[in-house]
Amino acid sequence: MTELPDLTATEMSGLLRTRQVSAVELTEACLRRIGEVNGQVNAIVTLVPERALDQAAQADADLARGHWRGPLHGLPVAHKDLVDTAGIRTTYGSPLFADHVPVTDDLIVRRIREAGGIAVGKTNTPEFGTGSHTVNEVFGATRNPYDLSRSAGGSSGGAAAALATGMVPLADGSDMGGSLRNPASFCNVAGLRPTPGRVPSKSANAAWFTLAVPGPMARTAADLALFMSAIAGFDPCSPYAVREAFGGPPEGDLLTRDFTGARIAFSPDLGGLPVDPETARVTAGAATALAGLGAKVERVDLDLSDAEDAFRIYRSWYYALNYGDLTEVGPNVAWNVEQGRKVTGADLARAERLRTKLFHRMNAFFDDYEFLVAPVSQVPPFPVDDPYVLEINGRRMPDYLAWMRSCYWVSVLHAPAMSIPAGFTPGGLPVGVQIIGRPWADLDVLRLGHAFERATGHGKRRP
Repeated sequence: MTELPDLTATEMSGLLRTRQVSAVELTEACLRRIGEVNGQVNAIVTLVPERALDQAAQADADLARGHWRGPLHGLPVAHKDLVDTAGIRTTYGSPLFADHVPVTDDLIVRRIREAGGIAVGKTNTPEFGTGSHTVNEVFGATRNPYDLSRSAGGSSGGAAAALATGMVPLADGSDMGGSLRNPASFCNVAGLRPTPGRVPSKSANAAWFTLAVPGPMARTAADLALFMSAIAGFDPCSPYAVREAFGGPPEGDLLTRDFTGARIAFSPDLGGLPVDPETARVTAGAATALAGLGAKVERVDLDLSDAEDAFRIYRSWYYALNYGDLTEVGPNVAWNVEQGRKVTGADLARAERLRTKLFHRMNAFFDDYEFLVAPVSQVPPFPVDDPYVLEINGRRMPDYLAWMRSCYWVSVLHAPAMSIPAGFTPGGLPVGVQIIGRPWADLDVLRLGHAFERATGHGKRRP
């Protein structure tokens, strides 16, 4: 018999709505699971069990009087340790903020609470979310649930590991260069990098910066859609927030679609990037599975290399802007700040030209193809004690960013991208593929992910 924490969020929601299970029972079950497995993976770094149980009791009381608060009513949720949570320690993975307790909630946290979600705690992240490996000096490393000697990815690695082990059914994350997609791929769960502005956020220093976005993580596409129905939507705190409604909770046929004849471009390496042979094999199998849905899958050779300079220039400029006044930060943050201080006006002009050129070129590409499918990460989960991937197929990586080009090149496209479980290496390590859609076509991306997971079942394989 399936235990409560292993159900999907949509299944849990159905049981709650029909009062077959209470929010208190569900929260207690997740807290027990946290107690059983968190010590092994180090995913949840700040736990608030009493607060969670109080919220669960209130959710039950609300339902008893006929008040359903929203799509997340009674569902346990974990928040990434980068988002402010009023009254709950938020460290940003940095020793500088090891004892920091915010007094207000970030927008995504408030929306989750108002939709009925129950906060159980905070998930681990590298310092200020810097890097696709979740390790910091405050809490240490998060380990991969499928192999404790491996990385859970990052920067939302704590969220991904918590989902994979059934500690929570839903967890928020964020993505600049792959921080939602990479850990989802490494931990065999699902993550959506939404179109920028679809899930708005408030920034004190860089309100127009579109490379970094908040987004949902879960175990299925339907759960991502459920989560999106709560966190997406216009808010004036962001100057580029999308006004169009996302589409509502995944009831009825919202995610059901016949993909017969849909044109899907498949790129095994995004224009010549080195890809580990085991990752390449799994990714090729995903293309075959998509063809089995009746789609017209065509291998394409496309050049996204303009994204390299554009991403690095904008990213380093952002780090200097956001963290340049901090002292005693870790080496990854310090390196990014140092690079940002070298950025000139001419550099920013070049980045804007490159990104604009790429945007128009990809608009033409999406006239011919509805989706682009490619590897999420160029390698399977790597050893947890390594700082980052040093080489791929004999090609040395020049720095800690380079091994994630398959993700951060896509970040420049202003398009939705979903990581979905695609299979395993012979050694049992998860591998995901990313489904990239036209800008603002987030729901269609989730629909293809939903069809793919139903056809393959890879996401059902738990640690």
